[in-house]
Amino acid sequence: MNQAFVDYFRCPAQFADFQLADGMPSNGSPGYFKFGSNLICYGVTEYSKADPACAALPDLSEKVQFDGSTCILPFDLTEAINSLRYERYVSRQQVTRQDTLIRKLYYMLRPALPVFVRRHLQQQWLKGWDAKVFPRWPVDGSVDRMLRTLMRLMLQTTQQARIPFIWFWPEGRTSCAIMTHDVETESGLKFTRELMDINDTFGIKSSFQLIPDARYVADEETRSTIRSRGFEVNVHDLKHDGYLFDGHEKFMKSAVRINEFVTRFGSSGYRSGALYRNLDWYDKFSFSYDMSVPNVAHLDPQPGGCCTVMPYFINNILELPVTTTQDYSLFNILQTYSLDLWQEQIALITKLNGMVSFIVHPDYLNTSKARTTYTNLLKYLSSLQAEAGMWIALPGDVNSWWRDRNAMKLVPCGDSWTIVGPGSERARIAYAVLDNDELTYQIQ
Repeated sequence: MNQAFVDYFRCPAQFADFQLADGMPSNGSPGYFKFGSNLICYGVTEYSKADPACAALPDLSEKVQFDGSTCILPFDLTEAINSLRYERYVSRQQVTRQDTLIRKLYYMLRPALPVFVRRHLQQQWLKGWDAKVFPRWPVDGSVDRMLRTLMRLMLQTTQQARIPFIWFWPEGRTSCAIMTHDVETESGLKFTRELMDINDTFGIKSSFQLIPDARYVADEETRSTIRSRGFEVNVHDLKHDGYLFDGHEKFMKSAVRINEFVTRFGSSGYRSGALYRNLDWYDKFSFSYDMSVPNVAHLDPQPGGCCTVMPYFINNILELPVTTTQDYSLFNILQTYSLDLWQEQIALITKLNGMVSFIVHPDYLNTSKARTTYTNLLKYLSSLQAEAGMWIALPGDVNSWWRDRNAMKLVPCGDSWTIVGPGSERARIAYAVLDNDELTYQIQ
């Protein structure tokens, strides 16, 4: 019931006194509900509705009860959080047999299709994306906003002046950003050296995801060159043909080969092609972290979105969600080279102290407009690092930090608290406080 709250904040369990209201179902058919006027959630509760756009969507914040220091909820908060993170609100049956055949035909013809043809086909496929009410475009922070609301309720219930927790990022950094590059073609692979030069101009290291078994040869020399310059190499799908999750038997064989390439590449991270995913099958993978789940998937082939701007665990794999629009979608689907959308997403994510993660393909930086946009993005991120306390890190460093933080504990130390655990010297104690009934954070 309370584990998601404790894991998110890394606060002492005594400050997570939530209970499920009597008579509420602990299992059953989940659905949509509100938790506050502008926050749509999903989970098992007797009040939920099947359609997130329902005008009569119940606001369950009105049904919260208090019993001393206990906050009584009409839903299981951990179940509701995981329903969003694991995209359980997305029915696999939404993908029809016709959809599957169209996708197979597309990937069969894709190598011969020029970008303008692909762009037209994708625009038709995604038609109506901007009418979806859930997840919330352009950034959905439902998980983070729900947990913040629960922290506010806990402060009100316990009448504590402040509740301590372990701050999200090392050295008290306000937010985090990672830059990643999925290499899709031979020309993209050839551009990696120049792309590293561009990144180094702004002091921003990144990770390169290489397809191990198709399209080009990602040899040891290429991987070593990337690593020798302080960048990361990760595995990108198996063949990037759109078929990885089509059937469990085939997936099982592919997962074995992917795990072999993870070992051969000396990688810790992975991203699937076109962000196709089935989180229920992730227990067959051996990599340490994944970067395949979008925050909002309106412009991706597979619908859904994890609705959080923070890393989270899928069993023992750490998920680093994709929280911004991909460069391909920006340039070709939305047909803009402006930074406006990226800057809007950055602002929404950093307001939640989250992780801003980008996918920029070297394959699509082949025009001066695209390179100028990317250079301006790096310049903007560099300014946020210098002026706003953003931590710009490699995905592997975020993985290491988040695992360390997940193992840390706050223990009493006289009238205060101290952090114990590996890496605790980089951690900071923060306090959740109420300011005119609004939740704010104070970093010690």
